[in-house]
Amino acid sequence: MSEIGGGPLSGQGESASPQQPAAEPSSQLTVFTGPNGIRAGWRMLIFSAIVGTPYLLLTAVGKILTAGQPQPQPPAGAFSPLIVGVGELLIFGFLVLVTGIMGLIENRSYAHYGLPWRRPFPKNFWVGLFWGFVSISLLLGGIGAFHGFHIDGLATHGRAALVAGLEWGFAFLMVGFFEEFTFRGYALFTLTTGIKFPLAAVVCSALFAYAHTSNPGESKFGLAQVFVFGIFACLVIRRTGNMWWPIGFHAAWDWGQTYFYGVPDSGLPASSALLKTEFHGPKWLTGGATGPEASVFCLVVLIIAMLAVMWRYKTVQYPDPTALGPRPRNLGESI
Repeated sequence: MSEIGGGPLSGQGESASPQQPAAEPSSQLTVFTGPNGIRAGWRMLIFSAIVGTPYLLLTAVGKILTAGQPQPQPPAGAFSPLIVGVGELLIFGFLVLVTGIMGLIENRSYAHYGLPWRRPFPKNFWVGLFWGFVSISLLLGGIGAFHGFHIDGLATHGRAALVAGLEWGFAFLMVGFFEEFTFRGYALFTLTTGIKFPLAAVVCSALFAYAHTSNPGESKFGLAQVFVFGIFACLVIRRTGNMWWPIGFHAAWDWGQTYFYGVPDSGLPASSALLKTEFHGPKWLTGGATGPEASVFCLVVLIIAMLAVMWRYKTVQYPDPTALGPRPRNLGESI
């Protein structure tokens, strides 16, 4: 408790003693806490431990159970909507749970971490969805203008095409949620409170690119452009205030590649594509086995998209200023 009016709380009329110099903060307080409460590094460590422990345990158990057995090879066409959608949904749900736990520890909401749930699928999501499909179409159009890409007709017809389109729509919506929330959700916000937004965006984008190194057919230039895509998504969050716009963009971009145009997505082929398409020409133009994300035109399109976002959204809206600094516990506030 504090003193009122500078006098002692005893109320016995004693004169106030000379003010003592403030005590130096303990080394523990300096190491573990800062102006934003628990320091960002410790919060990231707690988050990573909660996320990583189950993965490490399951991996260890799996190695023990399969020791000495031949490793199964993924079947042809394993990159299917069901596998993608369900897998991404489960991991995304787990990350939402862990982020909720961190929100309880820090007294912060999902909105503070960039994903407000009170108005799901707001206007910005649909704007991002539109620009995602337009952007991938411009990318392939640029390749086509140099005779590196052309459409041979439909690969899937009728009801099968409609069902596949809906299935891939669900799958890539889950990809958008999972990848954006993983690399530009809790991690981006927490690092921003510790090392400022520009460096946090670079770190998160580097991790995003590194996560794509396991994709078969991925190339160094393709990974570089995955990094640029990460920077672009961070910029959009910075200007729109949350990740709904990039979730829509990400989902439509991947859906356009994999299903609509039927081209490789970061080196991953797809099944049940709508269009039958072909690439011709050098890798710098077509992206080769990696797909259009390794084409030089991808970099051009992403730069144009960045400039368009900066022109359309002129003010910085992330992070929410109310989320910065220590968060006093408010039992009436939901996460």
